[in-house]
Amino acid sequence: MNQEITFIQREKLKQKPNPDSLGFGKYFSDYMFVMDYTVDNGWHEPRIVPHEPFTLDPAAMVFHYGQAIFEGLKAYKTQDGTIQLFRPEKNMKRLNDSCDRLCIPQIDEDFLLKAIKQLILIEKEWVPVGEGTSLYIRPFIFSTEAYLGVRPARQYKLLVILSPSGAYYGNQLSPVNIKVEEQYVRAVVGGVGHVKTAGNYAASLKAQENADANGYAQILWLDAKENKYVEEVGSMNIFFKINGEVVTPKLNGSILPGVTRDSVLQLLNYWKVPVREARISIEEVFAAHERGELEEVFGAGTAAVISPIGELNWNGKTIIINNQQIGQISQRLYDTITGIQLGKIEDPFQWTVKVKEVGTVL
Repeated sequence: MNQEITFIQREKLKQKPNPDSLGFGKYFSDYMFVMDYTVDNGWHEPRIVPHEPFTLDPAAMVFHYGQAIFEGLKAYKTQDGTIQLFRPEKNMKRLNDSCDRLCIPQIDEDFLLKAIKQLILIEKEWVPVGEGTSLYIRPFIFSTEAYLGVRPARQYKLLVILSPSGAYYGNQLSPVNIKVEEQYVRAVVGGVGHVKTAGNYAASLKAQENADANGYAQILWLDAKENKYVEEVGSMNIFFKINGEVVTPKLNGSILPGVTRDSVLQLLNYWKVPVREARISIEEVFAAHERGELEEVFGAGTAAVISPIGELNWNGKTIIINNQQIGQISQRLYDTITGIQLGKIEDPFQWTVKVKEVGTVL
């Protein structure tokens, strides 16, 4: 795909929010990227336009059959003012994996990444510089064809919106409390748990609402078949450090293959820390705590980066992990990943991608 991206300037720019009180996902920048798909024209009319509402036909298929997918990645500003992305090619590939599962036409990954860079360059003043802040990037695709009938749509819209954001959980490295979900399930093998489709998150809301009411920040999902094997937390993958070894649930078709998850695995192998991907039951986790071998539990995801977990509640029993303190591995992983993202330390994996002017070597 080699189309020119048009730019429509807005009459008046927004006032930027206070960087000390950003929260997560509350504010949105001046512009967004938009592209449309039809059977006759493929993906076409790429444009950067003012961030504003748009209209859809009430019969748009997304409302009725749920063809909607998304991604999440971030842009960071380094100490010298450079703006860079973290492993964006992984997000582009995962977006196409989601497209494939939901019968949405594939996107040109290189072109979309180019468009995201161009959008960020226009919105470079929206990239915050405070501790723990970043510019969150949300690409998403949904069906727009006006038709009532169960089949893949023939028209789609792709957008990218930007949101300057702070820490996902407020105090970034303060351990969070997690409720193990016992009634509801998130996804089944053979379903859509391994892709980022909107329906996955809609199905999780009831359980999350119950957890919120009981003072828990997130829920930990178990497998849908036996309701005993650990899968993932609502917004991140999960890791357990047991007797010196780090264990994370093996990808099985119902667990999202997180970009941060993959980065954690690579770093631990690089540091020669014992680590494995395996099927692990919630009983094993609680038994390890009883033996005094459960040393750390932490989540890993784009939004939170690394989030230490201080408490797990399951089957009427609560365990406290590492005295509600961040563990050594969790801290090292957070410092290293954020250090690479912000250009503060060496990037031995060449994970970062600098945002440059269009036309220069990318």
